[in-house]
Amino acid sequence: MCDLTLVSIKLDKDDGQRIAAMGRKTTIRWKGARSSVLRDTRGQSLVEIAVMMPIFALLLCYAVDFGYFFLAAANIASSARVATQYSILGYQGPAQSALANAGPVSDSTSVASLASAELASLVNSATKTTIGVCSKALGMSTSNTKLPKCSNYGLTGTTYTPAADPEAPRFVLQRVDVTYTVQPPIPISFFGSSWLPPMTFHREVSMRAMD
Repeated sequence: MCDLTLVSIKLDKDDGQRIAAMGRKTTIRWKGARSSVLRDTRGQSLVEIAVMMPIFALLLCYAVDFGYFFLAAANIASSARVATQYSILGYQGPAQSALANAGPVSDSTSVASLASAELASLVNSATKTTIGVCSKALGMSTSNTKLPKCSNYGLTGTTYTPAADPEAPRFVLQRVDVTYTVQPPIPISFFGSSWLPPMTFHREVSMRAMD
């Protein structure tokens, strides 16, 4: 009886060691599986793209909007300069005996029409542009005979007064003002608040005309 008991005890100890060994192996395998999951990089690029795409899209929209703003500023400056040059060259053109008409825009030979044509590439330029022309063709001011009269064409806006020429009345300082409200081509807003609101650009050019 004693021998049998001892044998059974030995068997029980052996079984316990085997069970403990199996438990350790299972724990080691679980730890190895967990570390391999943490080291797995499959799909990492997709996550990075998903995070960065909204930022890239926002930067692209800003690039388009700011590029359009610079284009509008260049066109407005060119429009005011070209129109003012045209307004003072009436006496020197071989086919002209008088200064060019100040307006209206519908008159293709007027100063306002030339200024408006320079802005044709801008969105809604016909309805968002104010063209102010101060020219001797409109007559001289009654309060100050050294200043030409001014008139606005297009959208109603501010009327600007030119400065008196230092050599008046021999010379008359003529002036063209172009004001345009720029709307972003890609409006960006967040919770109803615009991140890039419309901007109003104003350019003015003054040149002397010989009286």
